[in-house]
Amino acid sequence: MSSNTHFTIAVLPGDGIGQEVIPAAIRVAEAARAKAGGFELTYETLPAGAGHYRDTGVDMPEETLEKARAADAILLGAIGLPDIRKDDGTEISPHLRIREELGLYAGVRPVKAYPNTPARLADPRAASIDMVIIRESTEGLFYTQGRGEVIGDTEARETLRLTRDTCEKLFDFSFRLARKRKARGKPGKLTCVDKANVFRAFAFYRGIFDERARDFPDVETGYNYVDAQALDLVRKPWEFDVLVMENMFGDILSDLAGGLVGGMGMASCGEIGDEHGLFQPAHGSAPDIAGEDKANPLATILSAAIMLDWLADRSGNDSLTRAAALIDDAVDAAFAAGELLPVELGGDHGTTQTTDIVLKALERLD
Repeated sequence: MSSNTHFTIAVLPGDGIGQEVIPAAIRVAEAARAKAGGFELTYETLPAGAGHYRDTGVDMPEETLEKARAADAILLGAIGLPDIRKDDGTEISPHLRIREELGLYAGVRPVKAYPNTPARLADPRAASIDMVIIRESTEGLFYTQGRGEVIGDTEARETLRLTRDTCEKLFDFSFRLARKRKARGKPGKLTCVDKANVFRAFAFYRGIFDERARDFPDVETGYNYVDAQALDLVRKPWEFDVLVMENMFGDILSDLAGGLVGGMGMASCGEIGDEHGLFQPAHGSAPDIAGEDKANPLATILSAAIMLDWLADRSGNDSLTRAAALIDDAVDAAFAAGELLPVELGGDHGTTQTTDIVLKALERLD
C-alpha cells in the first residue's frame, strides 16, 4: 500500500448482472467517499469471466491477475454463465484462481436481518439476526478443484485438504473479528463449525482452533457439528455471532443463512488474505435477469463497505471507516424508513432505483 489516502481498486465486473451491480456499488462508494473526505479511490476495470472465455478462449488474462495483485483492493461483480463451460464440464471460475494465487483464506460473509423486509422465519426473534460466517476459501474440499480424479465410468474422487498454517491464520483472523465485534457492542462469540466426530481432518482442525483460542482468552468460544449447525441456523440463528468453518461447509451454510434474511442479493462478502482483499456479492451472475434492471445491488454495495473498512484497518485512515459506516447506515436507514424494497424481496425497486434510494438515505446522514 503506497499511500494511506489514495487507493487503487481493481474492478472485475465479470458476467451477467455483475455488469450492473458493480456500477451501482461504485456510485455509492463514491458518495460515501465524498461525504467522509480524507481519501481518494481510483478504479481500473479489468476483463475476466465466462463471457471473456467465450470470446477469447481465456477466462482471465494474466494482465488482469497481475493488476489485481498490484491493486490495493479488488471489487468483483459476478463470474459464470451456465451455458459456457470447460471441456471437463465445470464452470468458468477465475475468481477461484485469484483466491488461490493471492492467498485469500478468509471468506467473510455477514448475515443481517434488515427492518421492514419479508420475514423468512415466523419467530419474531429472527428480526435480530446479525452474524458473520467466516469461510476458509483456499483449502478444504475446494482444494481439489481441477485436481479431482474420475476412474473410468465407475468411480470419482476428490480430496479435502487442511493445513496447519492456513488454519492458524484463519482462526486468528476469526478471533480478531469476534473481538472487534465485541468492541462494537456485539456478543463477540466465536463458534467452530466442523465434523470432528467423524473425520480425522476435522479433529485436527478443532485441535488447532483450541490451540489458537488460548491467545484470545477474552473471546467466548463454542462448537457445532456442521449438520447441527444447519439445523440451528433455521431453529435459532439469532443465537450466533461469528462462525468459522471449512470451505465447502461455508459455501453451503452461507447460502442458507443468506436465505434467512432475504436472499443472495443481500449476501455481501470479503475474501481476505495477509496482503490482499477481494470484495464481491456472494450471488451468481443471474443471466436470466441481466439487462432488465431487476438485480438487487445491495450485496455489492455492502461488499464495497467491507472493502472500505478493510482498507481502513490496513492504512490506519479513519476516514475509510467513516465511509464504510455511512454505507451500512444508509442501507439500514432506507429499510427502517420503509423506503426500500428491492424486487428480490417482493418490492418493485430495481437496480437503479435501489441505488438511488440508498444514495438519498446516505445524503441525509450526519
